[in-house]
Amino acid sequence: MTQPIRIALLGVQHYHANFWTKAILARKDAAMAGIWDSDPALAEKFANAYALTVFGDRQALLQECDAVAICSTTIEHRELIAAAIDAGKPILCEKPLSVNVREGLEICRMLAASPVPFMQGFPKRFDPVSEAVRKIVASGDLGTVTLCRIRHGHSHGLSDDFCKAWFVDPEKSGGGTLLDEGVHAADLLRLLFGEPERAFAALSAHTLGLPVEDTALATFSYRSGLLAEVATSWCFAAADHSIEIYGTGGTVLVSGVDIASRPTREEAFLQVFRRDGTTRGWQVSDIVPHFKTGVFHEHVAWAFIDALVGGTAMPTGVRDGLYASAMIEAAYEAARQGRMMPIDYPEVGP
Repeated sequence: MTQPIRIALLGVQHYHANFWTKAILARKDAAMAGIWDSDPALAEKFANAYALTVFGDRQALLQECDAVAICSTTIEHRELIAAAIDAGKPILCEKPLSVNVREGLEICRMLAASPVPFMQGFPKRFDPVSEAVRKIVASGDLGTVTLCRIRHGHSHGLSDDFCKAWFVDPEKSGGGTLLDEGVHAADLLRLLFGEPERAFAALSAHTLGLPVEDTALATFSYRSGLLAEVATSWCFAAADHSIEIYGTGGTVLVSGVDIASRPTREEAFLQVFRRDGTTRGWQVSDIVPHFKTGVFHEHVAWAFIDALVGGTAMPTGVRDGLYASAMIEAAYEAARQGRMMPIDYPEVGP
C-alpha cells in the first residue's frame, strides 16, 4: 500500500488552518507530519487540539514531510514559501498570496525558477455553484453581460476577539476587508469573465475604528463594457443574495456562499432567469453550495491532495494569487487617489 502523503502545517494563525487540518486527517492517503508556527505557544495550543506533533525547528519539520500547507499571517507567506522551495516540497498557500503585489511578484519569480508545485487557496473555485454559474456565463444564455455584483463578508468584526487579531494589523495582513474578503470576489470575477482593465473603490473604517477598512466597495471595468461591483465588510449582520449577474438575455442570482448569507435560506440558492428559449422564465437549481453544507475550505486541502496523489497540475496557481491581488491593490490605489486606476498584471515569466 502506498504511504500517505505527509503534510506539514506551517503557521496556524489563520483560522482556516482548522479546516485544512480536519480535511487532511479525514483522508486515508494523507497525514499530518506536524505543525510549526512562529508563535510557539499558539503552535502548542493548536497541536493539543488535534493531537499533533509540534516542531520547534522548522527545518526539521520540512525534512519530515512530503508537502506543506501554509496558514500563517500573510506577511510570513514569502519566507515560508521560500523555505518550502529550498526543501523541494509542494506548497498549498492560504489567500491572499502576499501583503502586496511587489512581494507577490517576488514569490512568483521564486516559483518560476523552481520545479516545486504551488497551489493558491481559493475555495470558491471548488464550489459546485461557482462551476454552475461559470457554465451559464460561458453558454451565452445571458446574452451580453452588463453588470455583476458580488457581496462577500461576515460579522466577525462585531467580535472583540477579531478586532484584536492580526487581521486588523496592516503590517501583518496587508489590508482590511477589501483584501481579506475581496480577494475571493476578485478571483471569482477572473474565473467568470477574465481580467478587468480598471478599478475604482471607496473604503470605510468608521464602524470599527480599526487601522484598516471594515467596509469597502470596489468597481472593476472590462473592455467589453461589463461593470463588476465588489462589496465587502466584516460587519454584515445578515444577508441574502451574494452574487448577481445581469445580461441582456438573462439574470443569475446566487445565495448562501458567504458567512453572512449562510443561515438565510434552505433552498433556491441558484436562480436563473432566461428571456428566450425553451427554459425562459425563472429556473431554480437544486445545487447546494459548499458553504451551506458546512464543508467549504476543506475542499481546498482535498484538491491539493488529489493533485499530489494523481500527479496532476495544481487547479489554482501562483498567477491566480498574484492577479487577484493586483485587482485589489489597484482598487486600494484608486481609493487613495479618488479616481479610476488601471490594473497592472505583472509579467512573471514562464
